[in-house]
Amino acid sequence: MIYSLIKKAYHNFMKKKRKQYLNNLIKNGLCLGENVEIIDTFFFDPSHCFLIKIGNNCTICPNVRLIAHDASIKKQLGYTKIGKINIGENCFIGDSVIVLSCVNIGSGSIIGAGSIVTKDIPPGMVAAGNPARVICSVDEYLARIKILASKKKIFNENYFIENLNKAKREEILQSVDKTLGFIV
Repeated sequence: MIYSLIKKAYHNFMKKKRKQYLNNLIKNGLCLGENVEIIDTFFFDPSHCFLIKIGNNCTICPNVRLIAHDASIKKQLGYTKIGKINIGENCFIGDSVIVLSCVNIGSGSIIGAGSIVTKDIPPGMVAAGNPARVICSVDEYLARIKILASKKKIFNENYFIENLNKAKREEILQSVDKTLGFIV
């Protein structure tokens, strides 16, 4: 009981802290579109946030870093490189993605988890890797996933972690034994 109260208080504190951090970035020039979902922790270059633009209806997953500067030459030359980051509308930026300066991510694109985006990604593309490279179009990717999903059970809300029992957990484990599974 005490643990759950402490945990809830901590999560509320962190949520408030993230909101305050984001509001400060916006106050300092971050251009954040409507209906942008930022999941959990993030780093949007606070000293150069005015160089960052995120379009409407984007999803930013945990641990995403948008870095609009590169100080690697500061000691040698006395100045830092800076550049814009522009994320178009309806983009999905996966967990732990790093986007560097002078990068445009086209509308409707998906950036795979753990990618480091160093160059522009055209609209409607799936990109992943280090450095991120275009793998296929979003349409091709979705078509492949639909074919896979048509042959599998798509688990509903009854399979969310808070609803799992041993039998449901085993069912999911069997479903993903050698391939992807799917859950709403």
